[in-house]
This record gives sequence, C-alpha cells and structure tokens, in this order.
Amino acid sequence: MALIPTIFGGRRSNVFDPFSLDIWDPFEGFPFSNSLANLPSSARETSAFANTRIDWKETPQAHIFKADLPGINKEEVKVEVEEGRVLQISGERSKEQEEKNDKWHRVERSSGKFMRRFRLPENAKVEEVKASMENGVLTVTVPKMEEKKPEIKSIDISG
Repeated sequence: MALIPTIFGGRRSNVFDPFSLDIWDPFEGFPFSNSLANLPSSARETSAFANTRIDWKETPQAHIFKADLPGINKEEVKVEVEEGRVLQISGERSKEQEEKNDKWHRVERSSGKFMRRFRLPENAKVEEVKASMENGVLTVTVPKMEEKKPEIKSIDISG
C-alpha cells in the first residue's frame, strides 16, 4: 500500500482512499521507496492520467461515457476510435504559469497528459460515435446495433 502514494508522487490524506495524498507513510525514507523521485517531472505527472474519472453507462440504445474535465477546452481533448473497437479519450491540462513573486502554499490540481482507453462491445456502432462537451463534462455516445429478435413461426397442429 505504501507503493501507491510513491507512484503518484505524494502521500495519502485519507486512509480509506489509496489515491488521496498527505498521510504518514511508515516506509517513507526506506531504501528504494523513493526510486521515482529521480524521474523527470513528465513521468511524475501520472496523477493527471490516474485522476481522469470516467463513467460508462449502457442504455438500451447506446453506451454513454462521461468524463469530468474541468478547466479543459474541447480543443484540448481528443476522442478517437481505433481498429478493434477501442475508444480512446486523451488530452492535456496545461500547468499554470508561475510568476517570480508568487508563493505557492499548496498545489493539488493535476496537470499533464491524460489518456483512457475502453474496448467497446461487439454491438457498438463505432462509425456513429458522437462527442459533446458542456460545463467541463465530456459526453461520448456510442450507439448500439439493434438486436435481431429471433423470428418465430407458428405451426398449425393437424389432427
């Protein structure tokens, strides 16, 4: 459990949430526990990747994906369907510009690149995918093919 906060570049603040930060880590300072501290900042910005929350709901007509992307413009987000029915949602949240006179007390908002991939089921109409963005929420709608109902033929019984 101590490796999770190390991977995401911080410490946990909620003992029940392995991805939250700021709690005492008994293994902090232990040899090799800080091996990611020497990585470049681009590799440590995994938190943006890990914190992109996406809901996937299936209705009778479609698969609907909703992603919370606050502070990101639709021009900074890419929605693609790759061969093999893989939906990929990616983008980048820019880091805020620092001024020389600024004094930061806390930095919790993540920045950097994010990407999430989902393998769509066989009934997905990948050629009809639609995406929209409103109030920082990306909605991707993947229509479903109509299920073919088995044809039932009634047989008269003679006799």
